[in-house]
Amino acid sequence: MEICGGHTNVIMRYGIRDILPQNIRLISGPGCPVCVSSQYDIDCMIELARAGIPVATYGDMLRVPGSMLSLEDIRARGGRIFEIYSTTEVIKLKKECPDIVFFAIGFETTAPMTAYLLNCGVCCYSVHKLIPPALQVLASGDVKIDGFLDPGHVSTIIGVDPYRKIKMPQVIAGFSPERILRALCILMELIRDNKRIVINGYPEAVNEQGNKNAQALLNEHFIITDSEWRGLGVLPMSGMEIADNKLNAKLKYQDILDNVPQPEDTQCRCGEILKGLIEPVDCPLYRTVCTPGNPKGACMVSTEGSCAISFIHGREQNPR
Repeated sequence: MEICGGHTNVIMRYGIRDILPQNIRLISGPGCPVCVSSQYDIDCMIELARAGIPVATYGDMLRVPGSMLSLEDIRARGGRIFEIYSTTEVIKLKKECPDIVFFAIGFETTAPMTAYLLNCGVCCYSVHKLIPPALQVLASGDVKIDGFLDPGHVSTIIGVDPYRKIKMPQVIAGFSPERILRALCILMELIRDNKRIVINGYPEAVNEQGNKNAQALLNEHFIITDSEWRGLGVLPMSGMEIADNKLNAKLKYQDILDNVPQPEDTQCRCGEILKGLIEPVDCPLYRTVCTPGNPKGACMVSTEGSCAISFIHGREQNPR
């Protein structure tokens, strides 16, 4: 299983699946932060926006469908929703909108940037998540996974050591086709030799200890808590919650968020896709009513989502 959606993109774009032996199957994991954000959290942010609170977030989150609307729908109706590419933009927006809330998503890679905003006094709604706890669940899950291609970007922050708790053959991989093939070759050898260890296959960017400065920021501004992952449920100690209650939008606007109901089940099978249980083509909505232009689930929204990647590159034609 390749964990990172960036890896899935490269694997599909360059036809890496097609050149592998028949006895090797690559499946995509929950490596898209947009996709693993829970439906409830998205509904909460939409409710804040409907209440007139200005919201800033990365572009993909605007289009993720809530139970009724999306943040993009609220913006079309006059809501103060800001699409940003860098957290530094939020600092400028705060001068115009002092009560702005940053919808903070991502894994360990983007969390240090949110920590920077917290350091500047910006109120945030955090759905940041930690990759290693999810790998631990997947390693003992419904799908028999022989090994992981670990995400390169996350690893630049956390280093190598956190993966060692997961007794599974693993290789940290870079993002060029050559680096992914190199990592796959190493991973096959680990599986063949039954070596349940992690190898750093991306030493150009990842070191043993990771980024100590970024880790210090995370330790200062976040506490580790249980967190709900779409498709995986609530995973113990897998989320990053804001340590300063005054800057935690979940607490600051609790009176508004108390009115948000738990979402109902839909036909979308995004959760099963994120766990590698099914392919996108197995979802009844895929390519019929769910397309990149009309997404019905989070996996079709993000460019790192399995369904969007499948749609763009025709993955269902090569479901190995």
